[in-house]
Amino acid sequence: MEKKTYAPGILQYIPFFYVIWSDDLVSASEINVVEKAIETDESLTKEEKEQLKSWLNVEQPPANEEFKNWKQTISNSNIKLIESETYPLSTFSQKIVCAYFDTCPFNDSLKHIEINLGIQPNHYNHLFNVEVQHELTSDFYDANEIDSILKGKYSKTIDAFRDAVKDPIFKWDIHRNKEDFRTVVLKQVQFLAEKGYGAMAYPKEYGGTGDMEGYATIFENMMYVDGSLTIKFGVQFGLFGGSIQKLGTKKHHDKYLKKTGTTALLGCFAMTETGHGSNVRGIKTTATYDKDSDTIVIHTPGTNDNKEYIGNALHSKMASVFAKLIVDGKNEGVHAILVPLRDEAHELLPGVRVEDNGYKLGLNGVDNGKIWFDQVRVPRENLLNKYGDINEDGHYHSDIKNPNKRFFTMLGTLVGGRICVARAGLGGAKMALAIAIKHALKRRQFNDSIKIQEDLLMDYPSHQLRLTPLVASAYVYQITLDKVMKVYCDDSKSDKRMVETQVAGLKSIITWYANDTIQECREACGGKGYLIENRIADLKGDVDIFTTFEGDNNVLLQLAAKGVLSNFKSEFNSAGFSSVLKLLGTQLTDKLATINPVYSNKVDKEHLYNPKFHKHAFDHRTRRLTYTLAMRIRSYVKKGIPSYQAFLKVQTHLLALGKAYSVQLAYEAFTEFTEQISDNKNRDLFRKLGTLYALYEIRKDASWYLEQGYLGSTKSKAIRQRVERLSTELRPHIEILVDGFGIPEHCMSAPIAH
Repeated sequence: MEKKTYAPGILQYIPFFYVIWSDDLVSASEINVVEKAIETDESLTKEEKEQLKSWLNVEQPPANEEFKNWKQTISNSNIKLIESETYPLSTFSQKIVCAYFDTCPFNDSLKHIEINLGIQPNHYNHLFNVEVQHELTSDFYDANEIDSILKGKYSKTIDAFRDAVKDPIFKWDIHRNKEDFRTVVLKQVQFLAEKGYGAMAYPKEYGGTGDMEGYATIFENMMYVDGSLTIKFGVQFGLFGGSIQKLGTKKHHDKYLKKTGTTALLGCFAMTETGHGSNVRGIKTTATYDKDSDTIVIHTPGTNDNKEYIGNALHSKMASVFAKLIVDGKNEGVHAILVPLRDEAHELLPGVRVEDNGYKLGLNGVDNGKIWFDQVRVPRENLLNKYGDINEDGHYHSDIKNPNKRFFTMLGTLVGGRICVARAGLGGAKMALAIAIKHALKRRQFNDSIKIQEDLLMDYPSHQLRLTPLVASAYVYQITLDKVMKVYCDDSKSDKRMVETQVAGLKSIITWYANDTIQECREACGGKGYLIENRIADLKGDVDIFTTFEGDNNVLLQLAAKGVLSNFKSEFNSAGFSSVLKLLGTQLTDKLATINPVYSNKVDKEHLYNPKFHKHAFDHRTRRLTYTLAMRIRSYVKKGIPSYQAFLKVQTHLLALGKAYSVQLAYEAFTEFTEQISDNKNRDLFRKLGTLYALYEIRKDASWYLEQGYLGSTKSKAIRQRVERLSTELRPHIEILVDGFGIPEHCMSAPIAH
């Protein structure tokens, strides 16, 4: 043992000082915590207290020689740091004292510092030249409790579904032949239909339980089984069946809905066209009413006017075809018509042509195809007539006189599908995170000593930083989607425009998040992540398309931004000139408050972790973008530029607003939920996840905040450091957090996850 350098009272604090000064996050509040501990420590002499306090001067930090001496003293103690100790650093410090002296009573003042500074073993296990006895994960939190919080009132529904997919038919496998894969997926869909899951969102009289919210929750869990199953299930029961349920009337429900829910009738949703993509209003397929025969003639006028990328196209007997309805020579806008595709022998009917889309990047268990119609006649009754009908006299009638409002009301039926797509994407991201993190808790790589075992991937700060904020985001987005689905299903609110705006934005940011997360997980697993057997490669291919179906994300973000703008316009017009003055005053007040150097450079932990700061930052960004966008459009229009052209000029601004609005919406939904958690321990955990999400999102848009003067460079840097710190603080609980997703063990088939 080397000769001791410090007295026992001083020595016990040295590991803490070493950690504090090795961390760039020394702030006034943290110094205050340590000073308070020293002040109340009765084991210290007055001289020892003065010595320790002198090392807490931010203006005059300890000299490098002193710092080296601390490290030498710690290293020469030959004490092992054990992560699984209740207070690992405090215990480690006391053992060092024991190594040099005969007495070493546990000091509660050290425990106070460790708790209040949130110091975790990962903050210092690379700092000391000592052996660290790692624990894979802490048992402080319970994954089952977390899973129960996330499941909420749908616990029984989700548990029953997870139980259902234990059947051997759902065992994941590698499929090289798309025909075989499609057969497997079809059988899986039929199995779930037999269990009642297909009709789940339909009324009781048609075999369902009327539970659209419950139906949405199983989409995440279905992704744990397979992406192709999830999408084919959604096409059959959500899109095809949903169009009958939402756009049809009782005669359609009676004739088709129960058959759809049991898969006795397989159907597809034929909206998208080769030449028109997201522009539903611009589709060319026509549905012309022939009064003489009392039929509707479905026709594809041009080569590129065919329906494309239609899921279930090869297995279906019927399609919900979206077409321009022409009655008495007048185009009444886009409507949906049920069109039979095949007979009982599964042969195509006259005038119908279907081609296979072939192999895709992913989802090869879904039979996507192209469909053409050549003067195909169907009965007038096949028009899904909830919002527009042709009466027996052959005249068109709709209770919604405004064609624009009628069109968007019909498209509102897509909102539920967009929520389910976002949920499926989130399920894919969760699966990838669980695999990548479990791998990182087993895979070892590098060390600076040949005597010590290589370090776990998850113990590297860079690995924590790349994965932990994504885990926090998964929690935020699940709670948000639960809330927005609840609002969507609330029949007491007939005006769905607000929820349509919300879903358009959320579907975009969540499916982009899912793709980014899966890619990060693939890279985090190295070559193992590239192997199909480890599931991430398939998830990557399957989830990729989620960004463009059920609405292209860039288009949907503009839709969301226009919705925000409409609300702004309503406020703008409601009180005339006084409203404008009030709004300008609010903006000015905001600006004065936020560019104050004291605020823009405030770096205290209490401030940076405060939800009030996060909400203000998100709200400021949304309102600032809304206001400047409105002023830009107004300026263009005043110059005589047509409104359509004005909107083209501000497209990037619209996208920025759509993202900002959606992030704000997600964070506010999560914080509201978190405060309702009754258990203090889990509520604190969720608060920490919310804080990490908020700071991570603010950091991602730091350039905007810096440009606006909302953040100063000091605060921006502190936020970056806090994201790193929080990621490290959550390291001991990271496996519990991914286990809290509730992914069934029988779905975790990736070898690297075990």
